[in-house]
Amino acid sequence: MGLNYFFDSYALFALMKGDPNYALYGEHPIVMTVFNLVEFYFCALRDFGEAQAKALYARVQDCIVEIPEDVVFEAMSLRLKEKKKRLSYADCVGYCYARKNNLVFLTGDTAFEKMAGVEFVREAESGPQMHRSN
Repeated sequence: MGLNYFFDSYALFALMKGDPNYALYGEHPIVMTVFNLVEFYFCALRDFGEAQAKALYARVQDCIVEIPEDVVFEAMSLRLKEKKKRLSYADCVGYCYARKNNLVFLTGDTAFEKMAGVEFVREAESGPQMHRSN
């Protein structure tokens, strides 16, 4: 299969909504942190309602990884350094986890588009509506 990916909340939401630009990533194992799962659940709850949001949550809840403290420290340093980009806590943790574990950070968040180790995928015309709530 080649590359292994870390799915940020945006990418996971796009995949679950059936965005055609993310379809090929459905063949890859999902790796994410609990922070991404929480963001994902919120967006699913908002867009699909409680029953479907809980069903989607159940499909991916076993995909979360432990976050070592060195990743937390590095992620918060990144967030502070890049404060003008308004990166979310979850995305910073995910990005740093991906870098430390040789994973490609999969996202549609333009704040990460030019960063190393990122696979940026634009959403389809009727793609996901992820709004960050920093």
